[in-house]
Amino acid sequence: MNKNWEKELRDIAEPTKVTILSSFFKTGSGQYGEGDRFIGINVPANRAISKDYAFSPLEEIREMLDSPIHEFRLAGLLALVERYKKSRKNPDEQNLIVDFYLDNMHKCNNWDLVDLSAPYILGEHLLKNPDDELLMRLSLSPTLWIQRIAIVATHPMIRAGKFDATLRLAERYISHKHDLIHKATGWMLREIGKHGGIETLTAFLDRHAPSMPRTMLRYSIEKLPPQMYLKYLKLQSPKYN
Repeated sequence: MNKNWEKELRDIAEPTKVTILSSFFKTGSGQYGEGDRFIGINVPANRAISKDYAFSPLEEIREMLDSPIHEFRLAGLLALVERYKKSRKNPDEQNLIVDFYLDNMHKCNNWDLVDLSAPYILGEHLLKNPDDELLMRLSLSPTLWIQRIAIVATHPMIRAGKFDATLRLAERYISHKHDLIHKATGWMLREIGKHGGIETLTAFLDRHAPSMPRTMLRYSIEKLPPQMYLKYLKLQSPKYN
């Protein structure tokens, strides 16, 4: 591990934040983040340091991703995001970064690690190099976080007005059992409405609102006008209320 990088991060750690972060990211017994360790670094401060290590050897970034400390894994991902962005004129380098990300995506083992990396590496790559079947394969992973990567990675496509991959995944995730997938899917559906796809969103809701998990539905309709919001909320099957 790059000792300078590690030292810079430890120097800004705030131990008073550890308890709050551990609770927020559900690290207790039986929770989705069980056993994760925090040292108390906020995201902007982490990003400010880690972007300077974007072109560290990939082995050093891998060592960060292997760390039991949450903020170190995030640091490695933030460095990769910066590296991908700065390599926009070098497709070969970007392909290398995407392959590295896919090889190490199991290290994205909490929702913030997914959300702060997947759209900006895999999502941007797939916007330029469409591969919906890759997303479908990721959605079938037995790992919750890889399933979340699949749906969140569609965000750049949504912003570009391309909704098909998101809709396919959303249909698949209607029967998913985990709240973190419901939230991510509802968020992406809401983004479709936000980025010029209001008719696409309402068509999806007209078909699926009765069977959507309540959290997914609420997230997806959050920005709709009050009358439409209530319409879709009332369509939902009583078993989801």
